[in-house]
Amino acid sequence: MASEPSWPDAQSGTLETQHPLSLLDVLHANQFEGQSFTSELFPQTEKSFYSGAPPTWLNFHISDQSESGFIKRDGYAALVEKVRDSRKKRGISTVKLFHQPGCGGTTLAMKVLWDLRKEFKCAVLTGSTSNVTKVAEEVVQLFTAGGRRSYKTVLLLVNDQTVLDLKDAVRVKMQQVPFATKMVLLSCVRKDEVQHSDNVVLQKVLSEHEKHNFNAKKEELWKIYGEQCGRFHGFNIIQKDFSPAYVEEACSVFKPTKRANKPRKTQLAAFLSLLNAYVPDSFLLESQCRDFFQHGADRHQDFSLEDRMQPFSHLIVTFQRDERSDKKVRMAHPLIAQRCTELMAESGVTRSDTARNLLTYLCRDQFLPHLVVGFVKDMLTKRGPKPKQKNRTQGPINATQTQEDPERYARLILDIQRMESGKESASVLKVASNVFAGDAFIPQALARFYYTELKDYNLAEMWASRAKQRDPRNSFVADTLGQVHKNHLKNTQRPIDPCLVLQLASKAIEAFKDEERLAENECDANATGDGNTKVSHHFNNRGQFGYLQLCNDVFDLLVSQNDTWREVLTKKVSLHSALESLGDKRLMRFNDLISSFRDEIQRKCDFFNKYLTYSKPKLNDDPDYISQDTSGCYKNFVGSYPSEYFKQKGAVLIRKLRKLVDTSAGVLSCLERECNESDLKEVTTWWEQIFLQKESISYIVALVALRNNSSEFKQKMPAIPDNSPEHHMLALLLCWPADGEARCLLDLGELIQRMKRSFENAYENHLRSRYLRPLFFMGNGKGLDRIVYRKVLENLLLEQNQETEQDWNNNWIEEKIFRDPNVQARLVKVEGVVRSYQLFATVGGKEIELEANNQDILWRPRQVSFYLGFTIRGPVAFAVHKAPPPNKAEENSMMNFPEDKPEGVTGE
Repeated sequence: MASEPSWPDAQSGTLETQHPLSLLDVLHANQFEGQSFTSELFPQTEKSFYSGAPPTWLNFHISDQSESGFIKRDGYAALVEKVRDSRKKRGISTVKLFHQPGCGGTTLAMKVLWDLRKEFKCAVLTGSTSNVTKVAEEVVQLFTAGGRRSYKTVLLLVNDQTVLDLKDAVRVKMQQVPFATKMVLLSCVRKDEVQHSDNVVLQKVLSEHEKHNFNAKKEELWKIYGEQCGRFHGFNIIQKDFSPAYVEEACSVFKPTKRANKPRKTQLAAFLSLLNAYVPDSFLLESQCRDFFQHGADRHQDFSLEDRMQPFSHLIVTFQRDERSDKKVRMAHPLIAQRCTELMAESGVTRSDTARNLLTYLCRDQFLPHLVVGFVKDMLTKRGPKPKQKNRTQGPINATQTQEDPERYARLILDIQRMESGKESASVLKVASNVFAGDAFIPQALARFYYTELKDYNLAEMWASRAKQRDPRNSFVADTLGQVHKNHLKNTQRPIDPCLVLQLASKAIEAFKDEERLAENECDANATGDGNTKVSHHFNNRGQFGYLQLCNDVFDLLVSQNDTWREVLTKKVSLHSALESLGDKRLMRFNDLISSFRDEIQRKCDFFNKYLTYSKPKLNDDPDYISQDTSGCYKNFVGSYPSEYFKQKGAVLIRKLRKLVDTSAGVLSCLERECNESDLKEVTTWWEQIFLQKESISYIVALVALRNNSSEFKQKMPAIPDNSPEHHMLALLLCWPADGEARCLLDLGELIQRMKRSFENAYENHLRSRYLRPLFFMGNGKGLDRIVYRKVLENLLLEQNQETEQDWNNNWIEEKIFRDPNVQARLVKVEGVVRSYQLFATVGGKEIELEANNQDILWRPRQVSFYLGFTIRGPVAFAVHKAPPPNKAEENSMMNFPEDKPEGVTGE
């Protein structure tokens, strides 16, 4: 229900938003106050909720009038405390509630909003987050409703959504208004398996205290509704502590089900059970259900769906959000849906049969509602997460940081494969692909299933090509065709004729190159385009990585048969000169392909070297196999045999490091691999002698890196112009005024802007959506000694606590590393100011605009101090803290937003 928020003005009346909020269900502070209701509405609403319908705001209002009130699960107090504490924090905060399906997680979150509706401006995100900009606009509009004296922190409930993009969008919108918007995101995340952590967790088990409260509520409901309580499955399952025996008894009406000649009511019950078992909170429209019955003699008859669905009616709930919305139908509880699906399968009504019939009878209507289509597609293609497991291969890890990989396929497809057969899984996807003729992701999943599970590469190629035809500009869809050919080559029985190896490889390479081309053309989702080019928030590097993996397979397959291939693939000898040894003149038709390997691999390895060195995912880490497979491919084709010129000039160590350090990113990557001082010194000397003009930037980076390990090795900086981001970063590092210096000879502001433009041209498309790693920091000392590489700080912290090494989110994104006294002593503080959602460093009497690592610190203007770091995009402020202002008058003149105080109708 979308509504227009209004709050009592301090003087009189109410104020509304300028435009209706279509994506938010707003909970008013005075909701239902002064309203009268019919005598039937309260019991009807209450019975619907306890039977299994989702809660409405009226349910909480009714409970406030009841004897025992609304039952609060044990996580309630902790959730309220976290929300209230978050209001005290800067800018936008997130509170997470993890809950298992059917245990009351969404109800608990809504109860928190209900009880805090007078302290916050509360709303539930009901629309899609595909347009986060629109959501952000409505959040800001909600914040401003009622005028300045009614400003309150927005408390927004978001169900099963990633909040990072939404937070970024709200920050952007905040910068366009002359006041500071504050928001708490209550992220209600449904998980089949939840682990105890710092977040609030709700599971399918009751504490003794909860059992007592539910039993008391049961007695109260029995006094009011009597035997009708037996149909309150939504309440009873929780009250019975999720008892399998209760669920079994409730679902017993399904036990005599027969596979053949099933009545339509049995079929519809099977459809609802399957859909609700695999997509929690899904539903069908009542009109769909009625249409399913209206055939032949029933076509023009009026009937009650509840009567027609007997004896299954007590397991099904019909609900309506408001009078304007359609009535919806679903099973009373996920556990009931799961058990009904299992009982029908035991009776011979298999999951695959039900899925095919659902697609055939309910999904062919071209006017099928978008939400229902989404439920069905999610059931078939949405890959849930595997159970979380701590990463045991990378050393100590923070207790809350775990690796989460998706399952291979949607849970329904996996269950059909496990309980029936892989062919039945493929059959369901094939029917779905034909029903949803414009959808590319279903044939993509079918292609993946054919090549990974059924090993039918011809059919896999056919469905991958069909998926690509349906969405020809989507690089992620295009990836599947390359993967089909790559896996075909990898799984072909040995030994393989070299011509067949190269033939399959050429097909895969063609597909991967096309995917890479599409990926380069895909823009950020926020960018404007011609309406035809697909956009993606994440850059797709699978085509480049798939190429490297394929080349590794080609190398292993060919070299294992004849070691001469090693000489050919590394271009030490030509294919023509090796034909006699290889024994097959047909190979010459692949000469161009073979000649292209080394250069293409060098280019792609250079890409990944920069990609991994300069950035990382915002939440987890890049998988280890990316770095391992990339370096392995470089070693196979490039690193094993350097040129004769290089052999003459370089020592053994240099030849070994050459593959790591022929770019600036390579030097930093070398540091990540913990090269010692003598290694770096030899690298630096080698560059000076051989590549001084061509590789000046790498030379300077190596010199700076070396100075982190030694103060004795000195060298002059070659002044060679270069428009790369690396050049600008080094110019900033070397020319940034030291503490106490009056001014800088360069225009730092202009240099920073040039570096940003250079970054946009060189890396923005590839590193979008990723967190840019800090590479260097400004430390104490003079000259090069004050430039501190990030790894130095990590090692300082590691000396104190061995468990912090892999905790990237806490150390850098959350900035906990700067709490360590040893780190603080190594760095120098920079003074600055926050104004109008921007941060400025004060350098030589001038203000230089910088980025802030934590954007939430920009919500209030004030004098600040911080540590100065450098990413490949430019200087960044870390650990920003309030600095004592020169005087109170100056502080007040900076403020465009009132000081913190208890929130109420008078504002924050």
